[in-house]
Amino acid sequence: MQNMQTNEIPLHDIKPLLEIQDYSFYYFLAVVSVVSIIVLAVLYLLYRYFRGKKKFDIRKEHYKILQNINLKETKKAAYLLTQYGATFAEDSDRHQKTYKEMLDKLEKYKYKKSVDDFDRETLRVIELYKGMIDV
Repeated sequence: MQNMQTNEIPLHDIKPLLEIQDYSFYYFLAVVSVVSIIVLAVLYLLYRYFRGKKKFDIRKEHYKILQNINLKETKKAAYLLTQYGATFAEDSDRHQKTYKEMLDKLEKYKYKKSVDDFDRETLRVIELYKGMIDV
């Protein structure tokens, strides 16, 4: 009998359900976006670092070789100067002119069985050409 009495009592204090704004999904998207941007930036920087590190520059290598040629070994030096100097011959008209002048001076040291040391004029042209090179 008591059960019946409770069912008959009107309940006025229960309110309808309210819609509550939930921004957690937007917060999640913002966090994921920021983290993705940071990760992509780090990956890009690592890529640039390792790509630049492995980069091989033929001009730098030929410049090092030209600077380290032993001019006491005249015949070998003449061939090396001709070979590696050609890398820089097309840089400008002045380079072309000096390279051609150097080739003319080196010609007498290449095709003989034994050769003398470079004369002063040849050494001057060689040093001038090596000094003109920009890497």
